[in-house]
Amino acid sequence: MGSSNTKGEVIVRIVKYSCGNSEEMIALDEVLLDKAECGEIGETLRFWEAKDHFIVVGRAGKVQEDCFVSVCRRDRIKIIRRASGGGAVLQGPGCLNFSLVLSYEKDERYKKITDSYESILGSIAASFQKTGLNVEFFPTSDLALDGKKISGNAQARKRKFFLHHGTLLYDLDLPRVGKYLRHPAREPVYRLERPHKNFLTNIPVTPSVLCETIENVFTTGENEYSLRKEDMDQMRSLAISKYSKDDWNYVF
Repeated sequence: MGSSNTKGEVIVRIVKYSCGNSEEMIALDEVLLDKAECGEIGETLRFWEAKDHFIVVGRAGKVQEDCFVSVCRRDRIKIIRRASGGGAVLQGPGCLNFSLVLSYEKDERYKKITDSYESILGSIAASFQKTGLNVEFFPTSDLALDGKKISGNAQARKRKFFLHHGTLLYDLDLPRVGKYLRHPAREPVYRLERPHKNFLTNIPVTPSVLCETIENVFTTGENEYSLRKEDMDQMRSLAISKYSKDDWNYVF
Protein backbone atom coordinates (compact mmCIF):
# COMPACT_ATOMS: atom_id res chain seq x y z
CA MET A 1 0.00 0.00 0.00
CA GLY A 2 1.14 3.58 -0.52
CA SER A 3 1.33 6.23 2.16
CA SER A 4 -1.38 8.79 1.48
CA ASN A 5 -2.93 12.03 2.59
CA THR A 6 -6.60 12.56 3.34
CA LYS A 7 -7.41 12.65 -0.37
CA GLY A 8 -5.77 9.29 -0.97
CA GLU A 9 -2.87 10.75 -2.97
CA VAL A 10 0.58 9.22 -2.60
CA ILE A 11 2.88 11.92 -1.22
CA VAL A 12 6.05 10.09 -0.14
CA ARG A 13 8.51 10.67 -2.98
CA ILE A 14 11.61 8.58 -3.63
CA VAL A 15 14.91 10.46 -3.76
CA LYS A 16 17.24 8.89 -6.32
CA TYR A 17 20.69 9.78 -5.02
CA SER A 18 23.27 7.41 -3.58
CA CYS A 19 26.63 8.36 -5.07
CA GLY A 20 28.03 10.78 -2.49
CA ASN A 21 30.82 10.13 0.02
CA SER A 22 30.09 9.05 3.59
CA GLU A 23 29.80 12.59 4.96
CA GLU A 24 27.44 13.60 2.16
CA MET A 25 25.21 10.59 2.70
CA ILE A 26 24.80 11.52 6.36
CA ALA A 27 24.34 15.21 5.55
CA LEU A 28 21.61 14.56 2.98
CA ASP A 29 19.26 13.22 5.65
CA GLU A 30 19.52 16.51 7.51
CA VAL A 31 19.04 18.53 4.32
CA LEU A 32 15.88 16.65 3.34
CA LEU A 33 14.44 17.03 6.85
CA ASP A 34 15.17 20.77 6.90
CA LYS A 35 13.64 21.28 3.46
CA ALA A 36 10.52 19.36 4.43
CA GLU A 37 10.17 21.47 7.56
CA CYS A 38 10.45 24.64 5.46
CA GLY A 39 7.75 23.41 3.10
CA GLU A 40 10.06 22.97 0.11
CA ILE A 41 9.91 19.20 -0.44
CA GLY A 42 7.46 17.22 1.68
CA GLU A 43 7.76 13.55 2.61
CA THR A 44 10.59 11.51 1.08
CA LEU A 45 12.16 8.07 1.06
CA ARG A 46 15.66 7.25 -0.06
CA PHE A 47 18.01 4.27 0.00
CA TRP A 48 21.79 4.26 0.13
CA GLU A 49 24.70 1.94 0.81
CA ALA A 50 28.31 2.79 1.63
CA LYS A 51 31.16 1.56 -0.56
CA ASP A 52 33.63 1.64 2.33
CA HIS A 53 33.30 0.84 6.02
CA PHE A 54 32.79 3.65 8.49
CA ILE A 55 31.03 4.14 11.83
CA VAL A 56 28.08 6.38 12.58
CA VAL A 57 27.42 7.32 16.21
CA GLY A 58 24.22 8.80 17.62
CA ARG A 59 23.78 12.51 18.32
CA ALA A 60 24.60 12.11 22.01
CA GLY A 61 26.85 9.05 21.66
CA LYS A 62 30.18 8.99 23.46
CA VAL A 63 32.77 7.93 20.91
CA GLN A 64 35.21 6.39 23.37
CA GLU A 65 32.42 4.37 24.99
CA ASP A 66 30.86 3.27 21.71
CA CYS A 67 33.93 2.51 19.61
CA PHE A 68 37.40 1.00 19.78
CA VAL A 69 38.83 4.31 18.64
CA SER A 70 42.46 3.22 18.37
CA VAL A 71 41.50 0.26 16.18
CA CYS A 72 39.34 2.49 13.99
CA ARG A 73 42.19 4.95 13.53
CA ARG A 74 44.66 2.17 12.77
CA ASP A 75 42.34 0.79 10.09
CA ARG A 76 41.35 4.27 8.84
CA ILE A 77 37.71 3.76 9.73
CA LYS A 78 35.96 7.13 9.87
CA ILE A 79 33.68 7.95 12.78
CA ILE A 80 30.83 10.32 11.89
CA ARG A 81 28.18 11.69 14.24
CA ARG A 82 24.64 11.87 12.89
CA ALA A 83 21.86 14.28 13.84
CA SER A 84 19.55 11.57 15.21
CA GLY A 85 19.71 9.65 18.47
CA GLY A 86 20.41 5.98 19.05
CA GLY A 87 23.54 3.87 19.19
CA ALA A 88 26.60 3.36 17.01
CA VAL A 89 26.44 1.35 13.80
CA LEU A 90 28.97 0.06 11.29
CA GLN A 91 28.25 1.09 7.73
CA GLY A 92 29.66 -0.62 4.67
CA PRO A 93 28.93 -2.98 1.79
CA GLY A 94 26.04 -5.27 2.65
CA CYS A 95 24.27 -2.71 4.85
CA LEU A 96 21.38 -1.00 3.07
CA ASN A 97 20.09 2.22 4.62
CA PHE A 98 16.61 3.66 4.28
CA SER A 99 15.75 7.23 5.25
CA LEU A 100 12.19 8.48 5.65
CA VAL A 101 11.10 12.07 6.19
CA LEU A 102 7.50 11.96 7.39
CA SER A 103 4.82 14.37 8.54
CA TYR A 104 3.25 13.99 11.96
CA GLU A 105 -0.09 14.52 10.23
CA LYS A 106 0.27 11.22 8.41
CA ASP A 107 -0.41 9.11 11.48
CA GLU A 108 -1.46 10.15 14.98
CA ARG A 109 1.06 7.66 16.38
CA TYR A 110 3.95 9.55 14.79
CA LYS A 111 3.64 12.32 17.38
CA LYS A 112 5.00 10.08 20.14
CA ILE A 113 8.45 8.59 19.66
CA THR A 114 7.78 5.09 20.98
CA ASP A 115 4.45 4.86 19.16
CA SER A 116 6.05 6.02 15.91
CA TYR A 117 8.69 3.29 16.09
CA GLU A 118 6.01 0.69 16.69
CA SER A 119 3.91 1.98 13.80
CA ILE A 120 6.73 2.28 11.26
CA LEU A 121 8.72 -0.82 12.16
CA GLY A 122 5.64 -2.92 12.84
CA SER A 123 4.44 -2.14 9.31
CA ILE A 124 7.83 -3.01 7.82
CA ALA A 125 7.93 -6.27 9.78
CA ALA A 126 4.46 -7.17 8.49
CA SER A 127 5.65 -6.48 4.93
CA PHE A 128 8.54 -8.91 5.41
CA GLN A 129 6.24 -11.50 6.98
CA LYS A 130 4.16 -11.53 3.79
CA THR A 131 7.26 -12.89 2.02
CA GLY A 132 7.59 -15.71 4.55
CA LEU A 133 10.37 -14.20 6.66
CA ASN A 134 10.01 -14.25 10.45
CA VAL A 135 10.83 -10.57 10.96
CA GLU A 136 9.60 -8.96 14.17
CA PHE A 137 9.66 -5.52 15.77
CA PHE A 138 11.42 -5.31 19.13
CA PRO A 139 11.19 -2.12 21.20
CA THR A 140 12.51 0.40 21.16
CA SER A 141 13.77 0.51 17.59
CA ASP A 142 14.92 -2.86 16.20
CA LEU A 143 13.85 -5.37 13.61
CA ALA A 144 14.99 -8.95 14.12
CA LEU A 145 14.92 -12.11 12.01
CA ASP A 146 14.36 -15.24 14.10
CA GLY A 147 15.39 -13.27 17.19
CA LYS A 148 18.59 -11.79 15.73
CA LYS A 149 18.91 -8.11 14.86
CA ILE A 150 18.85 -7.10 11.20
CA SER A 151 17.89 -3.45 11.58
CA GLY A 152 18.61 -0.61 13.97
CA ASN A 153 16.70 2.66 13.68
CA ALA A 154 16.89 6.25 14.91
CA GLN A 155 15.00 9.52 14.62
CA ALA A 156 15.51 13.28 14.54
CA ARG A 157 12.44 15.46 15.13
CA LYS A 158 11.32 18.93 14.18
CA ARG A 159 7.99 20.69 14.68
CA LYS A 160 6.13 19.44 11.57
CA PHE A 161 8.29 16.64 10.17
CA PHE A 162 10.63 13.99 11.51
CA LEU A 163 13.43 11.85 10.12
CA HIS A 164 13.27 8.10 10.62
CA HIS A 165 16.22 6.17 9.25
CA GLY A 166 17.44 2.63 9.68
CA THR A 167 19.85 -0.05 8.55
CA LEU A 168 19.05 -3.36 6.89
CA LEU A 169 21.80 -5.98 7.08
CA TYR A 170 21.85 -8.34 4.14
CA ASP A 171 25.54 -9.09 3.47
CA LEU A 172 27.57 -7.10 5.98
CA ASP A 173 30.89 -8.51 7.16
CA LEU A 174 29.53 -9.08 10.67
CA PRO A 175 32.84 -9.89 12.45
CA ARG A 176 33.89 -6.30 11.71
CA VAL A 177 31.15 -5.02 14.01
CA GLY A 178 32.77 -6.48 17.12
CA LYS A 179 36.17 -5.34 15.91
CA TYR A 180 35.20 -1.67 15.85
CA LEU A 181 32.20 -1.32 18.16
CA ARG A 182 32.07 -1.98 21.89
CA HIS A 183 29.17 -3.77 23.53
CA PRO A 184 26.55 -1.04 24.09
CA ALA A 185 26.04 0.28 27.60
CA ARG A 186 22.27 0.05 27.06
CA GLU A 187 20.68 -2.80 25.19
CA PRO A 188 17.14 -3.97 24.32
CA VAL A 189 15.69 -6.66 26.54
CA TYR A 190 15.66 -9.27 23.79
CA ARG A 191 19.44 -8.98 23.28
CA LEU A 192 20.03 -10.93 26.52
CA GLU A 193 23.64 -9.68 26.75
CA ARG A 194 24.59 -11.48 23.53
CA PRO A 195 27.81 -10.21 21.91
CA HIS A 196 27.62 -8.71 18.45
CA LYS A 197 28.58 -11.98 16.74
CA ASN A 198 25.65 -13.83 18.35
CA PHE A 199 23.16 -10.99 18.19
CA LEU A 200 23.38 -9.77 14.59
CA THR A 201 22.48 -11.56 11.37
CA ASN A 202 22.04 -10.82 7.67
CA ILE A 203 18.60 -11.19 6.11
CA PRO A 204 18.85 -13.56 3.10
CA VAL A 205 17.34 -11.31 0.44
CA THR A 206 18.70 -8.99 -2.24
CA PRO A 207 18.87 -5.19 -1.92
CA SER A 208 16.17 -4.83 -4.57
CA VAL A 209 13.81 -6.97 -2.49
CA LEU A 210 14.62 -4.91 0.60
CA CYS A 211 13.83 -1.69 -1.25
CA GLU A 212 10.60 -3.11 -2.62
CA THR A 213 9.54 -4.28 0.83
CA ILE A 214 10.02 -0.78 2.29
CA GLU A 215 8.44 0.94 -0.70
CA ASN A 216 5.35 -1.26 -0.40
CA VAL A 217 4.71 0.22 3.04
CA PHE A 218 5.20 3.90 2.29
CA THR A 219 4.81 4.62 -1.44
CA THR A 220 3.91 3.17 -4.82
CA GLY A 221 7.43 3.96 -5.99
CA GLU A 222 6.05 6.06 -8.85
CA ASN A 223 6.73 9.54 -7.45
CA GLU A 224 10.33 10.73 -7.45
CA TYR A 225 12.15 13.83 -6.27
CA SER A 226 15.27 14.79 -8.19
CA LEU A 227 17.79 16.72 -6.16
CA ARG A 228 18.27 20.27 -7.38
CA LYS A 229 21.59 22.08 -7.59
CA GLU A 230 20.77 24.02 -4.43
CA ASP A 231 20.04 20.73 -2.61
CA MET A 232 23.39 19.31 -3.71
CA ASP A 233 25.21 22.48 -2.74
CA GLN A 234 23.62 22.47 0.71
CA MET A 235 24.45 18.78 1.19
CA ARG A 236 28.09 19.25 0.22
CA SER A 237 28.47 22.39 2.30
CA LEU A 238 27.03 20.65 5.37
CA ALA A 239 29.23 17.60 4.78
CA ILE A 240 32.34 19.80 4.82
CA SER A 241 31.40 22.28 7.54
CA LYS A 242 29.87 19.79 9.98
CA TYR A 243 30.19 16.09 9.25
CA SER A 244 33.88 16.23 8.30
CA LYS A 245 34.87 18.08 11.48
CA ASP A 246 36.30 16.44 14.59
CA ASP A 247 34.69 19.11 16.77
CA TRP A 248 31.32 17.67 15.70
CA ASN A 249 32.16 13.99 15.30
CA TYR A 250 34.19 13.71 18.52
CA VAL A 251 32.34 16.29 20.61
CA PHE A 252 31.46 13.65 23.23
